[in-house]
Amino acid sequence: QVQLAESGGGSVQAGGSLRLSCVASGYKFSSYWMAWFRQAPGKEREGVAAISSGGHMSTYADSVKGRFTISRDNAERIGYLQLNSLEPEDTAVYYCATTLSATLLAKSLDRTSYNFWGQGTQVTVSP
Repeated sequence: QVQLAESGGGSVQAGGSLRLSCVASGYKFSSYWMAWFRQAPGKEREGVAAISSGGHMSTYADSVKGRFTISRDNAERIGYLQLNSLEPEDTAVYYCATTLSATLLAKSLDRTSYNFWGQGTQVTVSP
């Protein structure tokens, strides 16, 4: 059974940093892409960052380039998202996601590419 569990969210002031973690179990973590999405109230869930199975390729939404960094530790079965220079507009519930199918780079930030999701962790950024 595929299970993903996020942690590391919290409340910070603008300009602050957080590190989110996603612990994976129930499948061969090192064989598949994983991604981070976020959803703010009244908005659709949007892709934030994605990383290939071996960590050699990554993709970022334009809104977070230069501020967020995605990484993974396949030996420990953990995916990470480092959030720096946070802005109030980053406030959302952040989810990690994966799939047991092949992932196209061009669609790696498309929520329809993933069918396994964590429970989400809240990130709140105050001005």
